[in-house]
Amino acid sequence: MTRKQLPLGLALLLIPALALGWWNEEWTSRRQLTVDASATGADIQNTLADFPLLIRLHGGNFGYFGELAENGRDIRFLKDDKIALKHQVEKIDALNEMGLVWVKLPEVRGGVATDAVWFYYGNANAPDGSDSKGLYDVAQGLAYHFTEGETLPQDATAYATHAADSKAGIDPGGWIGAAAKFTGAGPITVNPAPQLAVDPAKGWTYSAWVKFDAPQTAASLLEARDAANALELNLDGTALSARYQGTATPAANLTPGKWQHIALVARPDQLELYVDGALAGNAAIKLAALNPSLAIGKGFTGLLDEVQIAATARPADWIKLSYRTQSPDFAVLAYGQDEANASEGGGHFMVIVQNVTLDGWVVIGLTGIMFVVAVLVMVVKGVVISRIAKDNRAFLARYHKLDAAHLSALDQEETEEEQDIGDSDLLTALVGKHDHFQSSTLYHLYHTGIRELKIFVGDADDQPVPPEAWNLLRVRLDSQVVRESQRLNSNMVLLTIAIAGGPFLGLLGTVMGVMITFATIAATGDVNINSIAPGIAAALLATVAGLAVAIPALFAYNYLLTRIKEITADMRVFTDEFLALLAMRVAVRQRGFGIGGDGI
Repeated sequence: MTRKQLPLGLALLLIPALALGWWNEEWTSRRQLTVDASATGADIQNTLADFPLLIRLHGGNFGYFGELAENGRDIRFLKDDKIALKHQVEKIDALNEMGLVWVKLPEVRGGVATDAVWFYYGNANAPDGSDSKGLYDVAQGLAYHFTEGETLPQDATAYATHAADSKAGIDPGGWIGAAAKFTGAGPITVNPAPQLAVDPAKGWTYSAWVKFDAPQTAASLLEARDAANALELNLDGTALSARYQGTATPAANLTPGKWQHIALVARPDQLELYVDGALAGNAAIKLAALNPSLAIGKGFTGLLDEVQIAATARPADWIKLSYRTQSPDFAVLAYGQDEANASEGGGHFMVIVQNVTLDGWVVIGLTGIMFVVAVLVMVVKGVVISRIAKDNRAFLARYHKLDAAHLSALDQEETEEEQDIGDSDLLTALVGKHDHFQSSTLYHLYHTGIRELKIFVGDADDQPVPPEAWNLLRVRLDSQVVRESQRLNSNMVLLTIAIAGGPFLGLLGTVMGVMITFATIAATGDVNINSIAPGIAAALLATVAGLAVAIPALFAYNYLLTRIKEITADMRVFTDEFLALLAMRVAVRQRGFGIGGDGI
């Protein structure tokens, strides 16, 4: 690279960085949406302008409904980092994690899989940016979404071509939100309007989604009539055909019980019928000017959704793109990873956390409780064992300095309060006293031995001690060793539960999260890596939580167990030495050697 080429090269390297600039610092999150118009997605060849794209949001591709402002008023779309695109929020249901949003794409290039827009959200103070009037181009004369609660269908375009009358109801279970429900009682009627007029030079387009359960009897899904002339879309049985002034296209059979996309396109010299984005039949015509009134769904029993009329003949690629983008059966739209505003922090971990499902949080919550319990056991047990070791060392230092004639000099009766504290690791760690070896296990053995021997010999110097008494004394000391060992090992089982149960509990959460992710994909048909990855990553967080509990518990358990074994071994050694010393002391006194002093 020459010196003259170097600035240009640096500028080219900076273009991606500039393109990733944050549009507005008041928005906390964004993600990139990529439209695949290649053969793997929409499979269109021509470039389309001002196309209204439907974006279906659900738990499988968007896990941040809780971050959206009320009714999604903070949603914004940008082609670059300067100008927001026109969009319409048809529906946002944060509780059920479902959203329907339309965005006007300035351009969709045929055969290109890299056209993308940025989807911004996360600004509770944002004004409502939804603008249905700016969503459609000037040729779009009518667009009915059929919103719940409507008495008459309301037009979403700037023309406000609302229905004049309607015998149809509203069914909330439509294809794209709610749908118009026809019972055969009558159609939706729309009065003539300039934006609905047929210009022979421009053509005319009608499209809708249709579903019916039983074959129809001479139903009309559309009748655009001006006097004797009419454009019609008729359904007889399951056969759908388009008709203009007595000329009809070949019939195409629809499938009962299934949502299908249909379109009638009137070109200057041809009438075309489309079913599910593909040309199903055509017929030669000579289109004349019409200023029609509309009757939609006359004699029809079934559902219609997303009824649209344009005063232009839409290209075949437009019909196909509409069908494929509005159907979850095609991966036309790819969802990129969510990005957090650098000033807000979070990064990739926040993406994972925000995608965790309710059952995942339940499992993580359980592992969190398990972790708290394990940490409490580790800390308390560590403090108690440290104090035991310290008191054992202090006791042995004093014990080894005892005069053989006064072996009971260190013995002292414990108060009832000290006994209660000694029975609880937590109280021992918090308020345990250490002025007289209260935590020392060796002292407890010493105290038991002195007390039992006093029962046998009292203060007499020459009273014989039978072998049975020595056996009993050994049994008492061995019993004390067992009790001290049990106390040392108390609550250690909670660590073993954390070690063994944490990973399995986390694995349960992961499996459930993966199941829910794939079930969501199966239900929505949105199959792409960007919709799968966040759910899988969030599901794996449960396993991470389980391991986060088990790993420190495993290390602590092995460390504490080693310390407990050392203390237990010291107790065994002390028991043998102490018994030997007591036996020697009694034997010497009985033989009259007189070590000196009185009593034990």
